[in-house]
Amino acid sequence: MIEEFRTERLTARRLGVADFDDIFRMHTDPAVMATLGGRLWSEDETRAFLGRVQAHWDEHGFGLWSIRHTATGDFAGRAGLRRLPLDGVWEDELLYGYSKRWWGRGVATEIAVALADIAFSRLRFTSLVSFTLPTNVQSRRVMEKTGFLYERNFIYSGLPHVLYRRRNHGSL
Repeated sequence: MIEEFRTERLTARRLGVADFDDIFRMHTDPAVMATLGGRLWSEDETRAFLGRVQAHWDEHGFGLWSIRHTATGDFAGRAGLRRLPLDGVWEDELLYGYSKRWWGRGVATEIAVALADIAFSRLRFTSLVSFTLPTNVQSRRVMEKTGFLYERNFIYSGLPHVLYRRRNHGSL
């Protein structure tokens, strides 16, 4: 298990119940949630989310990390790897969500590059998907800068999404 890793500016630690306040703040921020499906989450939904994160770690040995600025300890967001069924096929996903104050500062790309490297070099994944709402231009740009290619449109959780994929052809 890779419970912690660092990049040039950021520290990633396994996401857990200690991160509840920061995650709940994200889940109740209309700007953030507009990029993550559009609906604000309750405290109970956030606790259930953290329970699912823990269960995923227990089952697969990887999951979501809490992302913090190393120098200040400030919470930036959450990102990680998860296994999930998409259109009846099990896929490995690279996912991320950040507090609005961190948008446009390169943290999503910095962590996405590190996560892709972990997925391919340490976990030996052969393929990763990442997806977002079609209107989330910034997230699509992060995927492209991380080496993902647009694959198709699809429906996820009742909403239209765009699916990107990166195959293991070595690190960036």
